[in-house]
Amino acid sequence: MERPDLIYFIGIGGIGMSGLARYFRRQGALVAGYDRTPGEVAVQLAQEGIDVGYSTDPANIPEEFRKADAAQVLVVRTPAVPMDNPLIAYWQQRGAPIKKRSEVLGLVTMDRRTIAVAGTHGKTTVSTMLAHLLTTAGIPCNAFLGGISANYGTNVLLNSNAVLNVVEADEYDRSFLALHPEEAIITAMDPDHLDIYGDAEAMYRAYADFAALVKGRMFVHRRVMEQLRRHAHGPIDAVPYAIDDAEGPHAEHITVQDGNYQFDLVAQGQVLKGLTLGMPGRHNVENAVAAAAMALYAGADPAAVRKGLASFRGVHRRFEVRARTPHSVFIDDYAHHPTELEACIRSVRELYPGRKITGIFQPHLFSRTRDLADGFARSLALLDELILLEIYPAREEPIPGINSAWLLEQVGTTNKALCTKEQLLPLLEGRDVDILLALGAGDIDKLVPAIEAMMNRKG
Repeated sequence: MERPDLIYFIGIGGIGMSGLARYFRRQGALVAGYDRTPGEVAVQLAQEGIDVGYSTDPANIPEEFRKADAAQVLVVRTPAVPMDNPLIAYWQQRGAPIKKRSEVLGLVTMDRRTIAVAGTHGKTTVSTMLAHLLTTAGIPCNAFLGGISANYGTNVLLNSNAVLNVVEADEYDRSFLALHPEEAIITAMDPDHLDIYGDAEAMYRAYADFAALVKGRMFVHRRVMEQLRRHAHGPIDAVPYAIDDAEGPHAEHITVQDGNYQFDLVAQGQVLKGLTLGMPGRHNVENAVAAAAMALYAGADPAAVRKGLASFRGVHRRFEVRARTPHSVFIDDYAHHPTELEACIRSVRELYPGRKITGIFQPHLFSRTRDLADGFARSLALLDELILLEIYPAREEPIPGINSAWLLEQVGTTNKALCTKEQLLPLLEGRDVDILLALGAGDIDKLVPAIEAMMNRKG
């Protein structure tokens, strides 16, 4: 794509927006932007030399941008920022080109071969793992990730010699339809974002439209293959994968050794025996099958795949062990969909058999809580003890009757309680906690450092 010299991001602190900001700054553009609050990512961008403002007053836009010909300024916006934001109105009035984040990422994917990873869950871990495997194998890549890689401490890998892109393909707002993937992985298609799609069928059709964009090899989780084919306009050329017994890539002889998963990988016509995964969680063995199969297809040496899987440290807030004492373990996880919650809790049961699991869950979005309440009730009942926080609204207004008290009634377990964020630490101080999980995609992460400190103090 032709690179603009001035790029202004509205919502620059978002995980996808910040990755693009870093990319274009590396390319030599002058980058600035706005975000609502000085969150962790926005503060990092400012430390890296990007001008980040927190006021919606256009007078606070950097002078170079205000004085420039508006046609020379590319404005990138995220759907998370409402269209009535004064900064959007300012640039509209001046006639600057305004593009969604997904459109700009789509333009970036036209520059070089792109592997896109889609799925209602698993895509951040798989894309981050794939980027790490390729990097370990000496295949230079740019990677645009939906989380902070524990190995690299960032959400974007940039290499001036990159021969391909690894891109997380987000189904929210149908963003992934703006991409130009050569290869792809689809991890899951559980109904989600029904505030955007209206119903599950519409979401399935969008995934089928995404699959139609893929020119080359596509690995699709066996569980969703039939659904994908049923909604496609034509034949889908894809290879199924699963954790076991798939005709395509799969794992065999899965065991837990010293808290780590070991397994044999069957993929690309070969068997890699005795692999160790550096990231915990049985569901992450399945993610490793997809990432390793694609890495091998892209030319990674089997020895590098072995080394990369063992050295993979995961993604911030994806089954992240934050504290481990002689008496307790504290795990932080982004799970915010019933299927993700179930996978996380079952993995914890497998790693820590016979121990008491307490989960702190912060529901994300009123609409998701309403639409998937039955699934939330089932998955949360797998906990021994549930502490339920109020719903994190994100971009939504409240829905009458939909709140955490309503959800709690539906969870079929007796050991459960409602709690505010302010009450949480005092509540935990008075408990003898064994295995503690922090679950959710809202602002529960802001409580995690204090919980971690408390767990370590109590020992």
